[in-house]
Amino acid sequence: MKIQSWLKKYRNTLILLSGGFITIGLVAEYVFHFEKLAVWTLIIASVIGATPILYQAYQALKNKVISIELLVSIAVVGAFLIGEYHESAIVTFLFLFGAYLERRTIEKTRQSVRDLTQMAPQTALLLNDENEVEEVDIDFVDEGDRLLVKTGAQVPVDGVILFGEGFVDEASITGESFPVHKKTGEQVFAGTILTNGTFQVEAQKVGEETTFGKIIELVEEAQDSKPALEKFINKFSKYYTPAVILLAIVVYFISKEVRLAITVLVLGCPGALVIGVPVSNVAGIGNGAKNGVLIKGGEVFDRMNQVDTMVFDKTGTLTKGKTAVTKYVSFIEEDRELLDFVVAIEKESDHPLAKALVTFLNEQQLTGNHVVEQTNVLEGRGIQAQIGEQILYIGNERLLEEANVRWSDDIKAEIKAIKEAGNSLVLVATPTKLVFLFGVADEIRPEAKTAIAQLRKMGMKRFVMLTGDNPITAHAVAKQLGIEEVHAELLPADKVAEVKKLQQANHKVAFIGDGINDAPSLALADIGIAMGSGTDVAVETSDIVLMRSSFKELVHAYGLTKKTMRNMYQNIFIALATVIFLFAGLFVGFIYMASGMFVHEASILVVIFNGMRLIRYQVRERK
Repeated sequence: MKIQSWLKKYRNTLILLSGGFITIGLVAEYVFHFEKLAVWTLIIASVIGATPILYQAYQALKNKVISIELLVSIAVVGAFLIGEYHESAIVTFLFLFGAYLERRTIEKTRQSVRDLTQMAPQTALLLNDENEVEEVDIDFVDEGDRLLVKTGAQVPVDGVILFGEGFVDEASITGESFPVHKKTGEQVFAGTILTNGTFQVEAQKVGEETTFGKIIELVEEAQDSKPALEKFINKFSKYYTPAVILLAIVVYFISKEVRLAITVLVLGCPGALVIGVPVSNVAGIGNGAKNGVLIKGGEVFDRMNQVDTMVFDKTGTLTKGKTAVTKYVSFIEEDRELLDFVVAIEKESDHPLAKALVTFLNEQQLTGNHVVEQTNVLEGRGIQAQIGEQILYIGNERLLEEANVRWSDDIKAEIKAIKEAGNSLVLVATPTKLVFLFGVADEIRPEAKTAIAQLRKMGMKRFVMLTGDNPITAHAVAKQLGIEEVHAELLPADKVAEVKKLQQANHKVAFIGDGINDAPSLALADIGIAMGSGTDVAVETSDIVLMRSSFKELVHAYGLTKKTMRNMYQNIFIALATVIFLFAGLFVGFIYMASGMFVHEASILVVIFNGMRLIRYQVRERK
């Protein structure tokens, strides 16, 4: 371990020394014709350069791995023994310099993670019971603490604003360039910056549990994960490297030329092949993180690239999830008490339709100050609840049909008209009759139609909407967005069944959703894509997270995965073409050991720079 630590600490110094002695040797030989000085400086350069390579080869052999370093080591030792000091010195220097460039490039592609880490808040202004402010280390902040955030400061935790308001720059979380106005009762996230205003925040998530902390963790894990193509290349290189050694032995026995056999070993190094895919992988994930698209690992690129069908949840995905009551009908005369019961029941739900009802009824000075004694949530249908002696059903037509509640043909006609106008329907009934009818509209995301059209032009073949909403409303939304295939009135289990049907028909499916009821489908699909504003469980079970919950991010994610996979295949082609060119040149007679190593290292630089192009990738608008 001491040798390894020493070599790691001084590896850049060794490269400089090796290069310096090679320069002195070449100047001594070709300028001053001082042969002895040239030979000894090249010998020293060879020993300096070979030391870390030989050690790495030894460590790999201890783990029963035949590595690239072993190929170079055998070649360099052989060249050294037959007196080819120029080759042994130059080959070791080029190999070490190439490894140095690889390290620098990988570090550069990981800059997105480093930037995120540096942006993490370090301190917080803690308010005690006497409203006195104390600056504390972020590690000492607990859930429930009250914190003061001033203009220009970072929000230190995920929390809710207790008092005050201001404009918050959320670029570190969502990538959104414009500050967002935040007021009392709204959520704020760690790592964001209060550009104007002052507010107090109650801490809800701290440290690694914050959205910002999870983003850093996700990106770090993703960049360390390997795509299927990289795993294949690593497996291939295990067989390829011994094959090159065997080829060198065969060449020696046929030609009886040690120099030629050694050159085969040098030229056969699969350096560009091994480095090409990881560079593309890390650069692609870094680009995604910078543009608000969290890609959870290299394997996601390969699977997303194969997707031919995108399946969308409706509420909160194709629509904003910000619903409002557009139609209210009462079928009883004295309705305020029952409406107050509805408020009390719906206040306990986070469903967008429930929030719309509560907002609407609160405006009618109904507060819902009643104790809900019993509730029974019926998936995909609604809720049955009891307050005192009163039992109420709140949900869709399916719920009331199961409860044997009936209504007249006139009411059916009114219901149909509301649904045809693109409204979702909420019915309220007692065990004997329908009492209220609400039409609730959910605004379609303005960029969704354009994004779907662009995805279609980029090669996506099929778009499907799955929703628990009624068929008429679902088809009205789908028609506006250009989605031909719709399945409505689905329970979460029904959505899973639809995804399975598509997969059984040999489709590669990406499911895009945001709610708890979407989690099973997100997990089952070949690719699960979660809106970042969705629930934690949806984000956790997905493969890709769209932090701004924007369809532009979805288009970017799809384009980025296709571009990254194309980049990986380009790098593999460059690497293999270089090896073929070098061997052809060797046997024809215009490639030698040192020049071949130069071309080999140049090919590594080519695949590195090709991979780095992904860092600047942006989707072009298609017309």
